[in-house]
Amino acid sequence: MTWGVLAAVLLGALLHASWNLFVKAAPDTRLATALVYLGGGVIAALVLPFLPAPAPASWPYLAAATVVELLYGILLAAAYRVGDLSHAYPLMRGTAPLLIAIGSAALIGEPLSRPVWLGVALVSCGIFSMIFDARSQGHSSAATRLALLNAFMIAAYTTIDGLGVRVSGQPVTYSLWLSLLIAAPWLIYVLGRMRAQGGAVLRRHTPAAALGAIFSVASYTLALWAMTRAQVAAVAAVRESSIVFSAILGALVLRERVTPVRALAALAIALGVWVIRLD
Repeated sequence: MTWGVLAAVLLGALLHASWNLFVKAAPDTRLATALVYLGGGVIAALVLPFLPAPAPASWPYLAAATVVELLYGILLAAAYRVGDLSHAYPLMRGTAPLLIAIGSAALIGEPLSRPVWLGVALVSCGIFSMIFDARSQGHSSAATRLALLNAFMIAAYTTIDGLGVRVSGQPVTYSLWLSLLIAAPWLIYVLGRMRAQGGAVLRRHTPAAALGAIFSVASYTLALWAMTRAQVAAVAAVRESSIVFSAILGALVLRERVTPVRALAALAIALGVWVIRLD
């Protein structure tokens, strides 16, 4: 991986953690999540007319992924409503690769290699340390439960998209169609909120949510570009530095109390995911 590609992937990781920061910092995390997805849908709608359609065989995967990612967005907003970014984000993003690694071994019947077992151990230690830290600091256990539940959603849609994008023949188009489809139910939610509370509630969230949408799309675009210049596993592993970025942003921007245990747990999770992804 060249330095230019590495810089692009790290920037994408920072952007991913940043749009989660926008959601966490918003007065209404669910509305902020909805607006981020809506922004992504608008971007997709502007670009899709100029791109070829994905193969018909990929549409069932798109439909399934839309449902799962809708649940993911709901759980994401709920986790950030009751928990810290520096706590919930590492649990969500770090547990998912762990579940995928173990699930793949169970479903396919392939034994895990020693490096993967090491990664599983590191992630597991990080997760349990996060849970212990939250309890010792008196934080709500609801954030932990929501984050871990959302890790299953991330693992599910990652698996679905991994299969769907292979049969689509058009990875970028597949991703943009997914953004457009996910935006539809969130649009219904936003319109309902506007009817109930007026446009003022929307205007308060729009600037940060619009920036979050741009960051979200840019983050994934950078990852896709990097995967054409370097090994996919290497790119995926470096992207998990977003776990560390989330802890840093939580401390610096949101003034969250990142204890030494939480900081070390985030590093352990990021390192464990790196080992799993690079195997």
